[in-house]
Amino acid sequence: MVEIEEGTKQKNGMILNVAINYGGRDEIIHAVRGLAQQVKEGALQPQDITEKEFSDYLYTAGQPDPDFILRPSGEKRLSNFLIWQSSYAEFVYQDVLWPDFTRENLDQAIEEYCARSRRFGGI
Repeated sequence: MVEIEEGTKQKNGMILNVAINYGGRDEIIHAVRGLAQQVKEGALQPQDITEKEFSDYLYTAGQPDPDFILRPSGEKRLSNFLIWQSSYAEFVYQDVLWPDFTRENLDQAIEEYCARSRRFGGI
């Protein structure tokens, strides 16, 4: 991990998160507890909690929500991954296991994503 961090610290074209022992439900509970503590201390009123305020307590605070989530392995589910952040993400599923994943698979996934019309919840 240190080698990867050092080798990419000057890169800024995209954000890549590596989630080890991560769970989206746990992340949401973590955020709720942080907000509840702020309310308990009187620093925040419940009616003042916004989506932005909530997002600021997530592990990904300060990062944009993902536009695109690629799921290799043929699984067609979130698997407790970025539950809050992925609400408007485009998902691409591929029936290839991660060890066999190639640059061609990535190119195909990106092409599929680029062909979509993003509406962010609109019609």
